[in-house]
Amino acid sequence: MHPSDRAGSLPLRDTSTRYGRLTRALHWSMAALLAWQFLGMGLKLILGRTPVVSFFTGSHQKVGTVLFVLIVLRALWAVANRGNRPSHGGGLMGVAARAGHLALYAVMLLVPLAALLRAYGSERVFAPFGFQIFAAQDPQIGWMVGFGNALHGELGWLMLALIAGHVVMVGLHEGMWRDGTLSRMAGRGRRRARLFD
Repeated sequence: MHPSDRAGSLPLRDTSTRYGRLTRALHWSMAALLAWQFLGMGLKLILGRTPVVSFFTGSHQKVGTVLFVLIVLRALWAVANRGNRPSHGGGLMGVAARAGHLALYAVMLLVPLAALLRAYGSERVFAPFGFQIFAAQDPQIGWMVGFGNALHGELGWLMLALIAGHVVMVGLHEGMWRDGTLSRMAGRGRRRARLFD
């Protein structure tokens, strides 16, 4: 047992039984921003262009930029903590959990990278917070814009499917197997025995 688990405090770094404060802050802030992004895009599909939809989609670029920074930080933090993190367990379920998390990380990185590629090739300045990051291209770089357009939206919906699968599996772990999976990222409770170790 990790010393911080005995004391009941939540450490900054991850431990073998639960995720630390920084991982949790990154996880839940990303979850909130992703929910905002998908809500906006969902409303756009359902309602079209309306003032309500514009309220959400008007921030899409800014929120996406913040998300990209958080995703990179989270990936780097995960690598830095790779020897300390809670295990996904053994057997087929453990392999599936690791593969699912790797796929989610990969898609979370690819979605904003596709948007950045499109922004770099665009004929419009990319300045999400008023500070120019990419100058306007004249003429635009067609293959970058086309490739970014083709990937950004489609991979975004794939990411939503992976997130939904992630949530469903957490629900199964909590409701069916009762192995304390959610408490590793959301609670302070002690870890119960894992079903798949």
